Amino acid sequence: MATPSTVSVPPTRVARWVENFGARHGGVVFSVDAGGLNGVATDGSTFAAEAPFDRAYDGTASVEPFVESCRPPDDWGVLLVRKGGFAIARLTGETLVESKTGQRHVQGRTKAGGQSQQRFARRRDNQARVAYEAAAEHAARILGGVPLLVTGGDHAAVEAVLADRRLAGMVVVQPFLAVPDPRRGVLEQAILDAGNVRISVVNA
Repeated sequence: MATPSTVSVPPTRVARWVENFGARHGGVVFSVDAGGLNGVATDGSTFAAEAPFDRAYDGTASVEPFVESCRPPDDWGVLLVRKGGFAIARLTGETLVESKTGQRHVQGRTKAGGQSQQRFARRRDNQARVAYEAAAEHAARILGGVPLLVTGGDHAAVEAVLADRRLAGMVVVQPFLAVPDPRRGVLEQAILDAGNVRISVVNA
């Protein structure tokens, strides 16, 4: 059995992607199953498209209404955290309402041993804690009340920030975005990636 591959496609390009898939594989029959739009081609190739923001699709088996269902929410946020910094954004649909990026110095690992290594590790942990506290402070101010949140960066770092009680109650949706140290450009790309349609493809 062929191994599926996954592609990330902006909603505005999904119709063209499906058209090209059909042209390559001899036409497509659509169905709706497991909360997504599925397609089976004449040659046996298949795809399964998932709407962003963990949204289950239960409309008609057609590309246009599926794409329409992929519009971003009226109120949502992005939180990216790594030891080297953070980036936060609140959005209304595709419109950026407020954002903040910040960098913090956290020392890298050392090859020193013994007590020097222990002191270094404590200093590093303290620096990381201060960085996460700063990220949580800005996140509470910008994201307060946001119903849906897309996260990314480093899992442990994100969890440390979300442990702040002021951020309780937010629904974190997939995907978790793998990003480098957050900067403005990284945040802008993450916002776009958060709204993409994930399509699992199996070629016959």
